[in-house]
Formats: sequence, C-alpha cells, structure tokens
Amino acid sequence: MHLKLPRLFAYLLGAIFILNLIQAYFTELIFDEAYYWYYAQNMAWGYFDHPPMVALLIKISSLFFDGELGVRFMSCILSIGTLVILWSMIDNNKKEKYIVHFFVLTFSMTLLNAYGFFTLPDTPFLFFTAAFLMVYKKFIRSPSVLLSVIMGILMAALMYSKYHAVLVIIFVLLSNLKLLTNKYAWLSVIVALFCYTPHFLWLYQNDFVSIKYHLIERPNDPYNFEKYTLGYFLNLLALFGFTFPWMYKTLFRTKPSDKFTRALLYLTYGVIIFFFISSFHRRIQTQWLIVISIPMAIIVFNDLLQNKNTRKWVYRMGILNIVILLYLRFGLVHESLFPIYYESHGNKQWVEDVKSKVGDIPVIFENSYRNASMYAYYSKNSTFSLNNIRYRQNQYSLDSSESKIQHQKILYVSAYLKDRDFYFSKANGKQFYGKYIENFESYRKLKCLIEQISSNDYQREGGILKVYNPYTVDIELNKLKFGVAYLDDFKNAEEVRPIEITLRDKNIMTLKSNDTTYFTFKLPKPKMEDPAFFRIGISENGLHYGLNGHNTKLH
Repeated sequence: MHLKLPRLFAYLLGAIFILNLIQAYFTELIFDEAYYWYYAQNMAWGYFDHPPMVALLIKISSLFFDGELGVRFMSCILSIGTLVILWSMIDNNKKEKYIVHFFVLTFSMTLLNAYGFFTLPDTPFLFFTAAFLMVYKKFIRSPSVLLSVIMGILMAALMYSKYHAVLVIIFVLLSNLKLLTNKYAWLSVIVALFCYTPHFLWLYQNDFVSIKYHLIERPNDPYNFEKYTLGYFLNLLALFGFTFPWMYKTLFRTKPSDKFTRALLYLTYGVIIFFFISSFHRRIQTQWLIVISIPMAIIVFNDLLQNKNTRKWVYRMGILNIVILLYLRFGLVHESLFPIYYESHGNKQWVEDVKSKVGDIPVIFENSYRNASMYAYYSKNSTFSLNNIRYRQNQYSLDSSESKIQHQKILYVSAYLKDRDFYFSKANGKQFYGKYIENFESYRKLKCLIEQISSNDYQREGGILKVYNPYTVDIELNKLKFGVAYLDDFKNAEEVRPIEITLRDKNIMTLKSNDTTYFTFKLPKPKMEDPAFFRIGISENGLHYGLNGHNTKLH
C-alpha cells in the first residue's frame, strides 16, 4: 500500500514524534515499565503477567538508545504508526481539509496520548489493533491469500501484545458471521495459530501459570458499587476527557452502513458491554478499555467531517484536553508542577540513596516486584522479589533470578522489618527498612501439591502433601517449616498459621533433588470465621512462608 501523506499531516506527525521522543528521554520510568524492562533482560516466548511483545519492543529500543529512551523508542515509533494507519482508514475525500481536527481528536484521547511514549503492553496492542482493522477492511472488499496471511500474522501479533486481544478478534468475527464459511478467513486463523504456537508451548511448559493466575488465583475484593461499576463508568469518561459527550453521542447515532463500520461498532460496544458485566465481579482498570479508542477515532472523525456541531465541539473540547495533557506531561518531568505524587517522580533518587549505602550488593525486596525491577534498572545491580504467602507470584517466581543471589551477602528490604540496619524513604513518603544477610539461601520454587480427600475435612482427617524439589541440590528438612494461609471467598490471605507435618518415610532427612517427598498433615483450626480456601507455604531459614502451594477450596 502506497500512502501519500499531506504536507501538513507530515509536519504535525513529525512534531508529535519529536515531542514524544523528548518526553520519553526526560521522564523517569514508571514501575510497570521497569518491570517490562526486567522482562527484556531475559527474552522468552512468555512471561508471568503478559505475552512477550512488550519485552521485544524494549529489547529493540535498547539496540538504538540507552537510558529511558532505550525502553521507549519503539513506543514512539508505533504510536506514530497508529496515527498513520487511522488516517489511512478514513475514505472521505474531505479529510485533507480537517487534518488539524484529526490530530486534535486523536491527541486529546488521554491514554492514546500517554501511550505515545510510555512502553506498556497496550502500546503494541493499539498499533496492531489499528493494523488488523486496516487489513480487515481490505479483506472484506477483496479477500485473497496474501491478505489472509497478513491478517493471520496481525492476529497473532495482537495476542502476543495482550491477552485482551481475543476480544478484538471475537467481536470483529461476531460482526460478520459469514467469515465462518470463508476459506480465506480460516487460512488467517491457521496462520495466527501457527504463529502463536511458541507461546502456547511456553504456557504448557510453565503449567499455564499466566492463565491460572489471571482467571483463577488472582485475589479480588467484595463487590463495591462505587469502586467497581461507578468506577467503570468514570473510566469510560476518562478515556476521552472533555470530549466524551460528543464521542459517545456520535457512537450512539452511528448506524452499521457497511461491514467495516459494523465491525467498528461491534468492537466498541462489545468491549464496553463485556467490561460493564465484568465490573460486577472486579475493578476495571482504565487501560483495559483503551482499545475502543481505535474504532472510536474512525467513527468520530468520519462523523465530524459531516456534522458541524460534532466538529465544533470535539475541536474545542479537544483543545482543552490537550492543554491539560501537555501540562500534566510537563509535570511528569518536573514534580513540582504535578498536582499529586506520581510514580515517575523520585525513583532515581531513592535508588541512588540505597546504592550509596550498599554498593554492589544484591538487594532483595519483600513482596515487591515493582521496587525490585526499578532498583535493578537504575542501579544495574542484581535484585530479587521474595514473594511470601500474603502476596502474589510474578516473573521473579518463574525466572532464574533466585539462583543468582544464593549464598551471597545481600540486603533484605521490607516495609515491616523490626531488626534493621537502616531505612530509606521513597518519594511517596513510604519508608522501607533494610538488613544485611551474610549467606542468603531461599527455596521459593519448592512445590506443594495437595492430594484432596473426598470430605475436604483437612482439620479432622488431614490430607496428603507432596513436596517437589526442582533444584539441583538436596534440601535439608531441618531448614524448612510449613505453614498455611487461610483465604476468604475473594482469595485474600486473612490468616497465616504454622502447621505440623509428618513424613510418611521416617528415615528421610532431605528433599531429594528433582524428586517428590510425601507428608501427611492436618490443618489447625482457623481463628477467622469460615475461610473459603487454604494455601500451603514453606519457610526456609526463618524467612516468611512462601507461595509454594495452590489455593485449595475448603467448602
């Protein structure tokens, strides 16, 4: 496809690109970006929380630049590509008269603006959604083998960006069910599945840990209307700022005049309805809704080309949005201008403060993959997130970072230490405490598996506990203690108690390498009322109990 951009369009596009590069260079990383940078230090076909596309972008960026721009450069490229693709999908010949309106519309969308320089999974997700819709538009006009293959690759790229991509694919399919009998559409599916096979294999090799976490083991809170459902509607408004009345008014009155418009509407309404229903179960994050920015940009721009009222108010309110967004973007760099503390402020400083005290000693953060990855980024030291039974698993639970700090002198950092060598404060005012451990040793990869009994009466009848040792060394049993966390209906750990276990073979003194050892156990009576789940954890060398077992239902 040859796309000739009008001169004014190219100038404005270049101005946004330069602005995003400057912003990317001067803004400190936010915690999620540091975490994804940590992904990129060990490239793989998958990671605990997300597919690997975000890590690939960071790896490519690091080939061109150091520092923050070495994390964000490809995001700046993709965000410009997203705007070009959106422009290419507007067929109206009048569009060149309203180039400024196009940029006001797109640049005023809050998260579409922010992801012009931040590197998060949504950045490639937006780009590949736009690219997928562009190819789909051509496909429904004239399907071919080439377009099928390209569309299949883009569907895989979507899924490599974010698991939410399945919603894009499903809602576009629902808008045109005749695709189910289209041989070219099936070719796209085959190509997509083939391209996605490496991630399927990674999931299989890692016991589908990402799927289990997101769908089964992720903690939640009791339903709260203000926090969940009302918060969801506020997120819908926050996506578009002051332009939201005209954005949604345009959406509601747009009719599915052709298959492509029908796909845009199905995608937008589908995402809105899906997460509305989800809001009765969990809190919906604003970025989960961001994908509707792509079809909405096309729908609203096509409408403002015809409707003076839409054009006038989207332009006026869009300018207001942009003024506020530019001020906030300036405040991301200059903390004094930002109305509240934000996580792009002060991270270099607290990392420098800690490193000035500990030098090159590895630092272990209790229950904080965010602090661990941020410290690793700015200090270039080895770090580890020691996740205990009250926290959650993350990438540090899967990778080899634990092995790199074994039997070394380390600094152990926690917000709860009583016996400590020093403390430091972060920019948000939260204090952390550190103590040195001369010969650190942990076994967070030990696996506890429960053989469930038919009655589920683990207090009276007990159960069988299988402990698998994946390490290359035998582990002495006298270094280990076992505990149980009782969880509520929402899988939040409310109470932790030690438990007594009994070896089935009394002669065993160690957990043999790459072998399973069998124990019997009975659960202590919980103090909390009617726990819904329990989870077994292991404490090694006096550390807090780890996340060694899965949640097991009690009733």
